[in-house]
Formats: sequence, C-alpha cells, structure tokens
Amino acid sequence: MKNSILFIAILSLLMTTSCQNKEQTVDEVIDSGKVDLMKERRQELNKEQRLLNTKISKLSKEIEAREDSNSFSLVSVKKIETEKFVHYIEVQGDVETDQNILIYPEFSGVLDKIYVKEGDRVKKGQLLARIDDGGLSEEMAELETQLQLAETRFKRQKRLWDQNIGSEIQFLESETSYKSLKSNKNRLQKQIDKTQIRASFSGVIDSKLADQGQVVSPGQTPIFRLINLSETYIYAEVPEQFLNAIKVGTSVNVSISSMGLNFDTEIIQVANFIDPNNRKFMVKVGIPKDIKNLKPNLIAIIKINDYTSENTVVISQNILQETSSGEQIAYVFEPKDDKVGAAKQVKIKTGKSLKGDIEVLEGLEEGQYIITDGARSVRDGEKLRVSEAIK
Repeated sequence: MKNSILFIAILSLLMTTSCQNKEQTVDEVIDSGKVDLMKERRQELNKEQRLLNTKISKLSKEIEAREDSNSFSLVSVKKIETEKFVHYIEVQGDVETDQNILIYPEFSGVLDKIYVKEGDRVKKGQLLARIDDGGLSEEMAELETQLQLAETRFKRQKRLWDQNIGSEIQFLESETSYKSLKSNKNRLQKQIDKTQIRASFSGVIDSKLADQGQVVSPGQTPIFRLINLSETYIYAEVPEQFLNAIKVGTSVNVSISSMGLNFDTEIIQVANFIDPNNRKFMVKVGIPKDIKNLKPNLIAIIKINDYTSENTVVISQNILQETSSGEQIAYVFEPKDDKVGAAKQVKIKTGKSLKGDIEVLEGLEEGQYIITDGARSVRDGEKLRVSEAIK
C-alpha cells in the first residue's frame, strides 16, 4: 500500500513539473502579473527575432544573388550631359519697307502720256507720266516772249541810268515789269512741273493704277505703286512682359515658310511706345542684304532669343512628375552593373522650357543616368534593367 501511495506521489510531482516547463503564451505571461516573468519572456522573443532577421537577411541576399534579372522592369536611360540652353519668344511679324508708296498726281486733268510699264526699274526723278496741262504750255510760250522783251527794255534802261541818262521812273518801271514777268514765269513753271509725274525714289513700278486718257485728280486718283525692296525689314509686336529681355542687337531667327527661308539676324529697333489696347510693343528686325525677292506683307515667324544659359542640364518635360505637395521629381538610374541597377527618386528645381525640353536648375548633375522610357511606372528603390548596356 505504501509503495502504491509513493508511486502516485512521484507521478503527480512529475506531471506538475511537466506543466510548469510547458511554454506559456504572451497573454498567459501577462495574466500572471509577474514582471520578472514578462521580462524573461521579452528577452526570449528578442533573441528569437534577431535569429529570424538574420535568417531572413541571409535568404534575401541569396535570392537576390540567384534571381533572374529578366524579371526586373525594363527601362531606357540617358547619361546627363550639360549643354547650352537657348530660350526663344516666338511671335509673328510682317515684311515691310519704308519705300512702298502710291504716287498721286498734283494736277487735275487728262493723263496724256505714260512712259513706263509695270515691272520697270526707275531712278529717282525719272519722268513716269504726263498730264495735259490745259494750255499752260502756250501761256508759258507767250510769257517767255513778254519776258524777253521786258528783259531787253530793263537792260537798256539800266545802261542809260548808269550813264545818268533818262528818268528814274522809267528805269524803275522797266525793272518792276521785268521782275514781275520773271516771277509769273516761275509760278507758271511750277504749275507745269506738276503735270509731270516723276519717281520719288529709285525702285520698281509694281503696278500701274490709271490708264492713258483717264481724268485724274490730286489725292484721289493713284497712278502708280512704286516699291524699293533693297531695304526691307520685319515688324513684329511683342508682349510687354519681355521688354527687359529685348534690346537692339538681340539675336533673332526668322522663318518665312512661303519662300522656304530661314535665317539668323538681330533686332535693329525697339519701340518706346506700348499699345494700351493689346499691351504690346513693336520691334524692327533687320534682313540681311543677301536675302532677295522679299515682298511687303509676307508673314514671318520670328524667334527672339530672350534667355541663354551655358552648361545647363536639360531634360524632356514628359519624364517629370509632380508629387501631391507640388514638388517636381524625376528618377535616376543607379547602376549595379552595366545592365542592372535601381531607381532613385530625386527632387528637382526647373527653369524655362522650350518645345518639350526644360532647364534643370537643381537636383540633377552631369554624369548621372536619367530614366527616360518607363520613368512614370517605376518606384523609388525598384530593381531595374536597362535596354542597352550603359557606358
């Protein structure tokens, strides 16, 4: 009997010891209220965590080392190189010339004779046409006869007067008559001169606007259009916000598509007046002497260089992204070898843009690799492979 009781006692002790050695859960340890037990349990868990982290890190390195790079996202990259960034203002202008006029008659009458035709080159002062003077020529012939007689009488009276012969009144009457007739002749000659239509400057008769035999009137009937195309220029209007960036000598690129022309020139005049209706000012653009056959009112597209920056990073605008806070970002490629690497997000500050390109003021440096194709789908730190081996 004693032996039986002793066996039962030993078995009970073993079972109690076994239960005590059984691992308690975190909740059970907390429910026990024993701080020492809680600390002991925490220490055990920290040790287990360190062991797990070591194992996970080891596995990750092994996986990364053995992983096929073909599973990485494919992107294209471009090595960043600094360049000259030139910004232009593009406006429309018109070809003009100061020597482009309509010639009107100064005398009313019948257009008696036309001496030139359209396309003729003429010199300044050349006679272009004549208007019937309405009898002024006959009047002039009669006046000249009278003037010759008056001149002869005056000279004779002057010789006598110089010899103290004759009366003073006779001398004065002859002098007055001669001067009066001479003045009348000059006045009549000016009237006759107005019947002659002459070229105001050397140029080309662009069009003949009246016909021989037609009655013409001053200021109402144009006779010719006379043009000189040897000194043409371009007029254009520029918004007032660019006033400080534009001055005489500013470089300009001109394109006249209708003639297939493209040339570089400069601004030769900047207006001082700003039109209050459109808040623009006029600029005058020179045309090189070797540019021929330009016509007034041809449309020209002019690109005015308002800003230039040397050794600047320039990227395509379509690879830029914007964060929710309004910051501009781009992704650069950090190579691990010549085909594989990772994406890195960089914040950048930009300047002026032109035709899809934009100037980068801060955030990118020469020698980095900017991600181009695929830039909008990558994430910071993402493993990538490039389409072509980088150099």
